[in-house]
Amino acid sequence: MKSKTVNNKQLAATAGAKKLKQRDPQYAPTLVKKSISITRQDIATWKAAEQAAYNVQMPKRTRLHRLFKDILKDAHLTSQISNRRLQTVGAPFVIKDSNGKIDLDTTLQVMKSKWQQDIAGHMWDTIACGNSLLEFSIDKNGKLKVDLLNRENVVPDQGRWYPDSDNSNYIEYREMKEYGNWLVELGSPDDLGLLNKAVPHVLMKRFSISCWSELCEIYGIPPRVMKTNTQDPAMLQRAEQMMQDMGAAAWFIIDEEEEFEFAQGVTTTGDVYNNLIRVCNNEMSLLFSGAVIGQDTKHGNESKENSSIKILDKLVAADKRMCETLWNETVLPSLFLIGVLPEGLQLEYVAEEDIEKLWKMIIDLLPHMDIDPEWIKNKFGIEVTGKRAPAKKNDLHFFQ
Repeated sequence: MKSKTVNNKQLAATAGAKKLKQRDPQYAPTLVKKSISITRQDIATWKAAEQAAYNVQMPKRTRLHRLFKDILKDAHLTSQISNRRLQTVGAPFVIKDSNGKIDLDTTLQVMKSKWQQDIAGHMWDTIACGNSLLEFSIDKNGKLKVDLLNRENVVPDQGRWYPDSDNSNYIEYREMKEYGNWLVELGSPDDLGLLNKAVPHVLMKRFSISCWSELCEIYGIPPRVMKTNTQDPAMLQRAEQMMQDMGAAAWFIIDEEEEFEFAQGVTTTGDVYNNLIRVCNNEMSLLFSGAVIGQDTKHGNESKENSSIKILDKLVAADKRMCETLWNETVLPSLFLIGVLPEGLQLEYVAEEDIEKLWKMIIDLLPHMDIDPEWIKNKFGIEVTGKRAPAKKNDLHFFQ
């Protein structure tokens, strides 16, 4: 379907309309869905997927992004990503017009929309995954809809979209007329994202948990051994029945002439696995939070936690600056071209105030300066009715 060419005045007029003309997505529906084989992943799998992504002639990121989806099942990794991601996606912002003044109506309109949350989430995901290719469309109710083109099918370093990841046919999306308006690309074409660095730590952690589980199974409920004459069928059958009736522990039967004993190894309660799991968790925390926050309950302290939180705050501030740039240089101009928003708008994240620090400053200032009660009410929600009358001498006994 060909898009109509309109001038800026027509677009500005369209932006003020409540309902836009319906436009179905052109690329997202062409995706050929695949059944994903769930098999055990290891370091060799990761290296092969990474090599395929770096292939010069025919790069493919299919296996790598499938591996990303698999490692996101790790609870610790998910929590670290959410701790950082949500602080940007849910951050307050304002929309300013071409004169630099806050457009309150447009700000509220954008803030309440679902597509704003979708776009903001896909923006931040470029940090984790490296790239996001979005397609805008208008549903039958005249509302903007955002579709993420499956990253498994996108090769951003060559600008290609593969409807079928197993096929060699592709679309050069940067050459399409929809690119820059209905098709919007976010992130760096050459970046594989932070998740690629997290893969080995998640895989080694899984290996450690699996080995620890096996240790618990073997030594938690030791196997039972019975000696009998295995050449006598009646005695052997009787022994098997006895072992089956004695519980759920592993068991086996050996001949009277045979011996059984556990192999002598390093005596452990699982500390070796626990230590490796902790190292992997710490590496994932450093990768996404810049520090280990709230995990070390044995050696942790308040000053250490406060320092770690400040490091995370700096990362979040950098994420907001990146998203601000993407909104203003890529997304908002595209939304203007398709008639969703007026021209010349700028998005700006609002710096959040430290309420506790501000309240302490107010307490220190009160003995020396008068402060507007209306401002106190708006800022802290405290109803100020007036100055307190000085206590009378007769009332002093109440304070004794």
